[in-house]
Amino acid sequence: MLRINDILDKAQTYLTAEELEMIQKAYIYSATVHQGQVRLSGEPYLTHPMEVAGILVDMKLDSATIISGLLHDTIEDTLTTKEQIEREFGKDVSFLVSGLTKLSRISFGSQEERQAENFRKMILAMSSDIRILMVRLADRIHNMRTLQYQKPDRRVYIARETMDVYAPLANRLGINWMKMELEDLAFQYLSPEAFDEIKTRVAKSNESRYLYTEEVKNIIFQELVKVSIQGEVEGRAKHLYGIYRKMHEQHIDFDEVYDVIAFRIILDSDKEKTCYEALSIVHALWKPIPGRFKDYIAMPKPNNYQSLHTAVIGPHGERVEIQIRTRGMHEWAEKGIAAHWRYKEGRAFQDDEDTQIKKLREALEIQQDIKNPKEFMSNLKMALFPEDVYVFTPHGDVKTFPKGATPIDFAYSIHTDVGNQCIGAKVNRNIVPLRYQLQNGDQIEIITQAGHHPSKDWLKFVVTSRAISKIRNWINLEEKNSSQALGRDLLDKEFKRNNLKYSSCVKSDEMKKILAEHSLATLDDLISQVGYGRISPRQVVNSFLVPAEVPKGSEKLPEKTRKKSVAPSLGISLTGIDDVMVKFAKCCNPIPGDEISGYISRGRGITVHTQNCPHLKKLDIERIVDVNWDLRQKHAYPVHIKVVCNDRKGVLTEVSSVISSFDVNISYAQVETTDMIATCSFIIDVYDLHQLNSIFSAIRQLKVVRSIERIRKA
Repeated sequence: MLRINDILDKAQTYLTAEELEMIQKAYIYSATVHQGQVRLSGEPYLTHPMEVAGILVDMKLDSATIISGLLHDTIEDTLTTKEQIEREFGKDVSFLVSGLTKLSRISFGSQEERQAENFRKMILAMSSDIRILMVRLADRIHNMRTLQYQKPDRRVYIARETMDVYAPLANRLGINWMKMELEDLAFQYLSPEAFDEIKTRVAKSNESRYLYTEEVKNIIFQELVKVSIQGEVEGRAKHLYGIYRKMHEQHIDFDEVYDVIAFRIILDSDKEKTCYEALSIVHALWKPIPGRFKDYIAMPKPNNYQSLHTAVIGPHGERVEIQIRTRGMHEWAEKGIAAHWRYKEGRAFQDDEDTQIKKLREALEIQQDIKNPKEFMSNLKMALFPEDVYVFTPHGDVKTFPKGATPIDFAYSIHTDVGNQCIGAKVNRNIVPLRYQLQNGDQIEIITQAGHHPSKDWLKFVVTSRAISKIRNWINLEEKNSSQALGRDLLDKEFKRNNLKYSSCVKSDEMKKILAEHSLATLDDLISQVGYGRISPRQVVNSFLVPAEVPKGSEKLPEKTRKKSVAPSLGISLTGIDDVMVKFAKCCNPIPGDEISGYISRGRGITVHTQNCPHLKKLDIERIVDVNWDLRQKHAYPVHIKVVCNDRKGVLTEVSSVISSFDVNISYAQVETTDMIATCSFIIDVYDLHQLNSIFSAIRQLKVVRSIERIRKA
């Protein structure tokens, strides 16, 4: 176990005595509140915050960040409050620890929803102070190092989350060692067989590769000395996941991965010119491989990574990958933002100097408007995985986009109005479709037209978060306006039908009660809900109608009960939505047990589809909502099935008897025969997928049956 003296010894090299004293105090506080708690490994829980703090100290982060590492689980896992943290350690530490606290005490409908909301909270907090993300990454590193103590399914879940989100975040911050370790640790659990094979093969080739590495290093170093270029040459094996990814992407075997060892020339000079001089020496020594040169000095990566990359045919015909950079570039490449840590007035970075932090914040903050957890996580991953494409404006300015970006993405990067009014584009002075994917070196010119508006189809091919967000905002606004117009018209007609004056009713106290009942803030919100079909106009009008006289001796229904008798749920529950019109899609005929989603049809309620329904995938994603089966209610659902049998007398009766034995209704039955094959079609009423599968199993037992399938379209 890491000791507090180990942390303090490292910290004293760059922190003051007062700061060291506060770290000591935080250690004692954490040890006290976590006393008696243990990890799954059986170790005292204190080992975890200590290891997190140790990682932060190794990165030479400020005292508040280290203290937050020691205290990061106190609010979540102990009785400690934010106020107590603030009283003992100040507002800065209190803010950081609060931002690090996950949403564990809130109930969510699914693990996916919990995951999305935790990341949403982290992003919001990170937008105010990037140090929150630094502690979270250190926390994830140690949790991954001890992942073997988790249950197998939890290992895979955490490893996937690490590979999809945390490793890319480390990459965007330029912390290369952390990115590589997170990837290798996740790789170990996501593809254990591939991990073990690559690890074994790398170990077996170590001796021969060591000799080859020393040979290449000496050759390069001697050539640099001849021209008085000072620096060092290092060579080390690529991390295991990097090798695996190359094998997977290029469809090659391990033996074909020639550049398992990456060589780096780290120059003492701080002049970029010296890097290019070293490059010319390497290319004079060995023949460069075409298409393998990348200049990240002239065009840095989004995380500010700078280096020259080349690949050559080295000694003995081996392919060799070589990176060339100054010592300052190397420091950034390995440590990222931690290499230039700044702390001023309670904030970890100065925005005018750390543009990469701005870019990351912008990429992540845009995701906040996305409500659907699946869509949120998908867009978050996309924002973290940009493959760079460099293009030019008509004025020669360089702009960077993720691979697959289009002229629409370019237009929105200029200005929202340019994007909204875009009608065409020229690439290298030639008209191109708006779907055209930008290529390195393209010069882009956008053609606009006043009054033009975005199209929903644009969402099918734009890739930048900014473009997606701006298009969606415009569409949502338009849909809101149109839904309000439709909702107002539906309400007006329904009020007239019942001899009520719409303008008077909407200003009444009863209308305020309706808004409160549906948790709506304004009348416009209610009108929109009616337009979308989430609330029926009849439901609103019923609140203004005088109830019929109740016969003597009968009990009056509670008010709440009367108002909630509009449309049957048909065994469907919708979170946060009451009394909505529900129907089932004829294209897929869902039944309980099927994974389902709802589609909001304006004025017609919600249509329930199976999640794998091809028709659903073509519909507007903005109007798809989460729905669930309400298993408290038992309903029979029609299912169309087809049974193919060997033709013989009484085959329809034989199959029908099996179905009837399950006490289900057969509403339709027909048999068609061709070439000694009988095709029996049934529509049967079943309660759920489990019952349907039982029927299928029983029918398959019949010797005459060749196949059976469920027909999705009745």
